[in-house]
Amino acid sequence: MRQRKKITLLTEVELEFMTLLWAIGEGSVRDLLAALPADRNLAYTSAATIMRILEQKKFVSSTKVGKTFIYEPVLSKDDYQSRSLRDLSQKLFDNTPVALVARLVDDDGLSTEALEEIRALLDRRLKDGSS
Repeated sequence: MRQRKKITLLTEVELEFMTLLWAIGEGSVRDLLAALPADRNLAYTSAATIMRILEQKKFVSSTKVGKTFIYEPVLSKDDYQSRSLRDLSQKLFDNTPVALVARLVDDDGLSTEALEEIRALLDRRLKDGSS
């Protein structure tokens, strides 16, 4: 029997760094530290460790320029969002995307405008899929 590849998700701090890297495109540990909020005190060595872990998990690749490693995302933000939603659907919604969407639209926190945007997205998807 063929084993399914384990879906790797990011920890909170890894996601924080990936979000910065997706925003800037590529950068060194110093670039990423500079992009952090001013009140986020993180040691250079801690940030470098996070980036090494992300590289081991194959979320980023690095190129050595002089003594500095320049990191760039291997996985796009859109691809990671899709991966995360599939994982959430499987684990929390019994692999039923309809249940996930139903929970989202039943949330009292959604404004009428947000619900209208969701409707427009669904209408567009249905129209594109039927042609």
